[in-house]
Amino acid sequence: MLELIKEGIYLVNGEPVKSGEGILPPEQAREKTIAYSILRAHDKSENPEKMRIKFDSLASHDITYVGIIQSARIGGLKEFPVPYAMTNCHNSLCAVGGTINEDDHVFGLSAARKYGGIFVPVNQSVIHMYAREALAACGNMILGSDSHTRYGALGTMGVGEGGPEIVKQLLSNTYDIDAPEVVLVYLEGTPKPGVGPHDVAITLVAATFSNGFVKNKVMEFAGPGVKNLPVEFRNGIDVMTTETTCLSSVWETDDKVKEYFTVHKRPEAYKELKPGNGAYYDGMIRIDLSEIECMIALPFHPSNAYTIKELNADPKDIFASVEKEANSLFGEKIGFSLMSKIKNGRIYADQGIIAGCAGGLFDNICDAAAILEGGSTGNGYFSLSVYPGSMPVSIELSRNGVLTKLMAAGAVVKPAFCGPCFGAGDVPANNGFSIRHTTRNFPNREGSKPGQGQISSVALMDARSIAATARNQGALTPATECEHCIGGQKYHFDESIYEKRVYNGFGKPMRDEELKMGPNITDWPLMYPLTENLFLELTAVIKDPVTTTDELIPSGETSSYRSNPRKLAEFTLSRRVPEYVVLSKQAAKLEEDRRAGKLPEKVLSALSRVVGDPAQTLKETAIGSAIFANKPGDGSAREQAASSQKVLGGLANICYEYATKRYRSNCINWGIVPFTIDRETPFDYEQGDFVYVPNIREAIERGREEIPAKVITKNSVHDIILYVKNLTKDEKSIILEGCLMNFYAAKNK
Repeated sequence: MLELIKEGIYLVNGEPVKSGEGILPPEQAREKTIAYSILRAHDKSENPEKMRIKFDSLASHDITYVGIIQSARIGGLKEFPVPYAMTNCHNSLCAVGGTINEDDHVFGLSAARKYGGIFVPVNQSVIHMYAREALAACGNMILGSDSHTRYGALGTMGVGEGGPEIVKQLLSNTYDIDAPEVVLVYLEGTPKPGVGPHDVAITLVAATFSNGFVKNKVMEFAGPGVKNLPVEFRNGIDVMTTETTCLSSVWETDDKVKEYFTVHKRPEAYKELKPGNGAYYDGMIRIDLSEIECMIALPFHPSNAYTIKELNADPKDIFASVEKEANSLFGEKIGFSLMSKIKNGRIYADQGIIAGCAGGLFDNICDAAAILEGGSTGNGYFSLSVYPGSMPVSIELSRNGVLTKLMAAGAVVKPAFCGPCFGAGDVPANNGFSIRHTTRNFPNREGSKPGQGQISSVALMDARSIAATARNQGALTPATECEHCIGGQKYHFDESIYEKRVYNGFGKPMRDEELKMGPNITDWPLMYPLTENLFLELTAVIKDPVTTTDELIPSGETSSYRSNPRKLAEFTLSRRVPEYVVLSKQAAKLEEDRRAGKLPEKVLSALSRVVGDPAQTLKETAIGSAIFANKPGDGSAREQAASSQKVLGGLANICYEYATKRYRSNCINWGIVPFTIDRETPFDYEQGDFVYVPNIREAIERGREEIPAKVITKNSVHDIILYVKNLTKDEKSIILEGCLMNFYAAKNK
């Protein structure tokens, strides 16, 4: 079904081989990949190993664009240099905090007018649907401040990063990366009827996430199986490549992609892309699509995958393992139970959701309606909600009768909205079990609050199996067991929908336009340059295998405060380490006292154990908080996972490795030193211990990657080696200046 091949592979005459006559060396043959043909066309660097990328267009949504524009203003923004689409698909409910969500939207429109941007109003489209429909083009690159920025099936390399990387592009700077490795995803066969894109995607994520097989690499899809997939099926797989932790993805293109762009009234956006003969790949994933089964990803990660048949055959043992993990995360007092979902030998879900950039696609919804036609979701505890991904898709589904079929079966149809994907819509009841064709099922991703005694869970499934389950009133059912005809609906894109509502001001900035600032939109607090030394208090020590950005800064109810850095910071680690905010504020107060000339006795006492003159040392030593986590940053690209730490006085992260490049980049851009330690180094220290890092400024300036430090516990002092590896010239300067905003402000003096 799926095979991982770690050795280098060449693609010769469409067939993967390990070697052959006349084949170029890997470093030359890698240039023949689709990925490198696109990357090189956007690379402004003279060093082929160190890329400096400029993107063709940018995209953000309404929990990121306010902070981005506020940061870019400080850096000297005059107008948007490339098309920048600001969608309003996250803070759409306007249900928390009075006027503040709509204030953000008004700010966004005023920014689009002032700087020459694209503004997509509430409920018109989710961010990635709009980018597919209006921005993607074969051979182009799009940078988005959302982790699921993936348009590879349309021949566009999408990269999801934190907001500061968008700021860099808005100020005509570059996205700097080491030349990445490329992994071939070689597709063969044709999916069985009833198997959908999420089934393939979940299988792929399960095979690659935990082992890091494609981490920070580009996934390139090719092979004879590509032609057997409709474009929307490809889009549905592609958007989930984010969950493998790859850097980006791209597919070979064909007449089906050409037709997609023609249907969307942009035929000029198409060109054929395919690997050059003899292209080299650093590894390969071979997938036989005909062997893919209907899948389910159980809580609490998209990689926690089983076939639905397998789960139905052995639910007790499998559910027991998930309950054990939940108890380790939340404690047994929460009372999390999946066993209660087994009734009369069958598993019953409480809720089904088809939504967003992964689920809300035209083909998914048409097939779900075909399965449900003539049936009923029932009048019991199970409910089904369907969110088409854009208004043009909704209009077409209305015109062809699909929405009527869904509603007649008992489904509730709702407008385009990303809420169910991050816990801001359709939150299940306590201990509810929700099956969703969305992108993630991390803890609390559905919106529950374990700290308040609430817990529910999400399992990821394809829209087709969700519909089959809904037809059986919640009894878990793979779509391959349905006898209903699916497929065959033709899509007609109505461009007038966007022409009437979307503001497209690219290239037409109105510089005299005033930004409309609601009371919740605030500027960033003052941030200081890096001092000669650091004195860090460990305010969170997290030993979980992986720490997600949802744990670092919760999604859902916090989204309304993304325009107010101080208010948002109050939620930092609130669901994982509730005392973190108080402890970090206390550390920040010590730094405030130090800057006022009051040397804190607590710090002097600790420093006296490692330096001869603690008072003199402290004059050149910033005091702040630090987080230790084994592997932080899996998941969302949201910069606030790092910026909220900095607002609270956070100065460093310490870990064995960063789960994603984007989280490490977010730390750097907010002036948080991204320390790592060797895998062999035990981190047996506790919350409240201190880490003294002497000469850190000099080390960063000179590019020293190995930095001796001291851990000061209640009873002892320990030596530790911290590392800060592979910083670019600009990244060094950003850390030294204290954050990206300071870096640009210094350049503009």
